[in-house]
Amino acid sequence: NSRGTASLLKDSISLTDVSASGLFEGHDLLRRGFTSVKNELLPSHPLELTEKNFQLNQDKTNFATLRNIQGIHAPLKLQMEFRAVKLVQRLPFLHSSNMAMDILRGNDECIGFEDILNDPSQSEVMGEPHIMMEHKLGLL
Repeated sequence: NSRGTASLLKDSISLTDVSASGLFEGHDLLRRGFTSVKNELLPSHPLELTEKNFQLNQDKTNFATLRNIQGIHAPLKLQMEFRAVKLVQRLPFLHSSNMAMDILRGNDECIGFEDILNDPSQSEVMGEPHIMMEHKLGLL
């Protein structure tokens, strides 16, 4: 059933994971580890895809329940608020907790892994602020 797994991976892996640092940039062994073609093709565990898409599945379930209880306007309003909150961010070299998104999802009172040890995908990036802003705006 490799075709079904490949289509799931194609839908779940975002293009932002691909290095945008350049075509001739070397592989950063300390941050990304050893490269393996097998790890890029198949998930390492059957539950990996479910865990990666947990928040998306949770949101879909909540929107469906909300639509059945209150009607179509409630999930549409909530999705509009999610989009508005996602647009508000700090500069790329500053860490953003995105507290407003946590409040909308109801995660503001929950203590998770990222609250204690920080989210690994949001690792701290130190660099020249001007260069990072120019890279984000596409000037470099």
